Amino acid sequence: MLTPEDDAYWRKYHVTPRYLAGSLGADDDPSLQPFVDLDWPRHHIDDDLGKDVFVSPDGRLRIGFFGDDYILWNIAAYEDPFGPRRWAATFNQNTPPEIVAAFTTALARDYEEGNNRFLARPPVRWGEQTQPLTAAGWTRDWGAEIGTVEIIAPDKQAGILIDVRCQDPEDEQCQLWSGPPGWGTRAEATFTTRTPGHLIAATAAAMADPAPLVRYERSIPRGLRDLVQLTPVEPPPPAKPTPLDVRRTAVSLAVERAFHSSSTNPRAVAARARTTRPHPGAEPSRTAALVRRELPHRPTPPHPTVRR
Repeated sequence: MLTPEDDAYWRKYHVTPRYLAGSLGADDDPSLQPFVDLDWPRHHIDDDLGKDVFVSPDGRLRIGFFGDDYILWNIAAYEDPFGPRRWAATFNQNTPPEIVAAFTTALARDYEEGNNRFLARPPVRWGEQTQPLTAAGWTRDWGAEIGTVEIIAPDKQAGILIDVRCQDPEDEQCQLWSGPPGWGTRAEATFTTRTPGHLIAATAAAMADPAPLVRYERSIPRGLRDLVQLTPVEPPPPAKPTPLDVRRTAVSLAVERAFHSSSTNPRAVAARARTTRPHPGAEPSRTAALVRRELPHRPTPPHPTVRR
C-alpha cells in the first residue's frame, strides 16, 4: 500500500475515459465555483438539500452540497421561491466534479442572462439531451426496456437512460451513469421530468468529452483501475544514483580537476618543455614551439657594461 512517504503517492495521471475518473477527494472541487464567482449567499445548514447551500438572490435556485453522503449534490429550481420545485437534479459521490461543473456552469449562465431559460420546458422528444453522446459515437441500445431509451458508450461503461413514460414532475425521468454497478464504482446523475434539455445536454457533453481528467492514482477506485488508461502528467523522475555511481562520478571529477590544474600550472608546463627540448643543432620541432608559447614570457636581462 502506498503511503505519503512514497513518491508514487503524489504522482498525478491523465485518466481516460474521464467519466471513470471518480471523485477528486479532498482536492479542489470546481462544481460549486460558478456560484462562488457570482457571490451567492452560502448557508451552512443540514437539511434535505445539503449541509452547504447556495441560494440565488431571488431564491429560485438552490444548490446543496452534502460532502460526505451518497448524493453529494442536490440542485433544485423554483418558479416561485415559496412554491413547489419545478425540477431537481442530483449527482452522487462517484461523479467526477468536472462533469457536475458542466451542469452548474450552464445553470449559472442561464440565471445571469436573465431569460429564465433554466425554467424552460423540456423537449417533447429526447434528441436534445442525447445529441452530444450520439455525436461522439455513442449508440442506442435496442434491447432496453419498452418505454425507455438508452444510449451507450462504445466501451459499454457509460450511458444515458430516459424513461419516456414518466409524467409526474417529481419522477426521475433521466439518468446519466458510468462505471460498473456498486456503491464505490457507479456514478449517477438523475434529472426529474421537467429538467431543461439543454442542461442535461451540457452534462452529457462533459461526459463524452475525450479530454482526460487529472487524478492521483490513489484516488481512483480499485474497481475502476482496470477500466481506465493512466498516463503520467509528468515523466517519473530519474532513478537515484547508487553508491557505486557516486564513487565513479567523484573519481572522474578528481581526474578532470587534476588534468586541468597540470595543463595551466607554469611549473608543469616548464617541466614538459624540458622533457621535449631538442638536440643541440637540431631544428626546433613544432611541439617545442608550442611548449615555448605556453611558457610565460621573461624579458632578457641586459648585458653588463664592461668598464675600462
